[in-house]
Amino acid sequence: MNVFADIGEVPALQIWDGVVARPVHAERMTMGLIELEPGAVVPEHSHGQEQIGILLAGSMTFTIGGETKTVGPGGIWTILADVPHSVEAGKDGAVAFEIFAPGRTDWRDLPAAPARAPRWPPPG
Repeated sequence: MNVFADIGEVPALQIWDGVVARPVHAERMTMGLIELEPGAVVPEHSHGQEQIGILLAGSMTFTIGGETKTVGPGGIWTILADVPHSVEAGKDGAVAFEIFAPGRTDWRDLPAAPARAPRWPPPG
């Protein structure tokens, strides 16, 4: 990728069933536009990266380190390294913007998702 791009130019990767990410990698961090289909479930997992995010559209119910909360647009979260977490998208699905540090090098080998326009930003 060049220094500048449009999110629609970033190929989507299949993370889980109903969950795709459009990752942008730097040397020490990864940002991603994460799109979840209605009712999609991210099973409990943990990883060595810290993770912060903001919900752009829809709703998600997170469980982070045993604490559960439903967030809507503008809701933010912080997940420290190695803390177990899971999420379920609401009835309209969800679009989130997340940053991981250090970067998600494990995402580089994930399969591509079917090509489609991103759900965010809204057309207009």
